[in-house]
Amino acid sequence: MFNVRVQVTYKDSVLDPQGQAVQKAIERLGFDGVSGMRIGKSFEMQVAGDDQAAVEKKVAQICDQLLANPNMEQYHYDIQKVATNQ
Repeated sequence: MFNVRVQVTYKDSVLDPQGQAVQKAIERLGFDGVSGMRIGKSFEMQVAGDDQAAVEKKVAQICDQLLANPNMEQYHYDIQKVATNQ
């Protein structure tokens, strides 16, 4: 069993209107030194299996087919093997 966290964000070349709105709000509130605000999506899931390479392949397929729009978004994921008590 693996715990998986997926982060999906717009590609750098794609305009992020939500990120820009939040950036402007930060500036209006008087916070200095904050830039490059981007908004994204986060997913957490458990994936059964013992072979990390097979789990990574499955997660990439899920991201490509469902969680991210490959034309506009990019993703990365972290996989942690869950310790089993025996």
